[in-house]
Amino acid sequence: MAVTLTALQVMQDAPVIPVIVLHDVAHAVPLARALVAGGIRMLEVTLRTPVALACIEAIAHDVPEAVVGAGTVRSAADAQAAALAGARFAVSPGYTPAVGRACHDLGLALLPGVATGSEIMLAQEDGYTELKFFPAVQAGGLGMLKAWQGPFGDVKFCPTGGVQPANAPEFLALANVACVGGSWLTPADAVAQGDWARLTQLAREAASLEKPR
Repeated sequence: MAVTLTALQVMQDAPVIPVIVLHDVAHAVPLARALVAGGIRMLEVTLRTPVALACIEAIAHDVPEAVVGAGTVRSAADAQAAALAGARFAVSPGYTPAVGRACHDLGLALLPGVATGSEIMLAQEDGYTELKFFPAVQAGGLGMLKAWQGPFGDVKFCPTGGVQPANAPEFLALANVACVGGSWLTPADAVAQGDWARLTQLAREAASLEKPR
């Protein structure tokens, strides 16, 4: 059985967690291998397509050097299905106690989505202190994260939503940001064309982004 991860371990493995949308199971394994080759191991496969769970299962089975997780987890049922498919962490667009309890009981590391102070407090009440700030740019971006450093100095964030290579370094420079999430590592056209070398290069560039210590 795989060793249980913590959310902080997921966040600290690399500067970027790729947000992956897959429409073809055949793409899952070569995509995962391409990202791992570039230095990105934590892979968030979003539950936005009918084949997402099958893709998670394929990566978990065939790419052991990757750590596959499920994104867009919105219910306890989503968490259960993701765990059965082999996901080792979960990412949610928001937070509910039901999702938090399910992930805890399943041994899934969870990055709950938050966009307000009240949501942060709700997640903290259930023991979650590593959170996804989503949608980051639309919900206040750098200014909001800086404002949260005072009242929520014990929380680490993964800003996701509107984060790109151009602004990722600004987010990573903040003391309360452990990593960022982004979809730019897996462009739809490159995936459709099977241009795995491009994904490896994008992953390599993302892995080289510096997180000030």
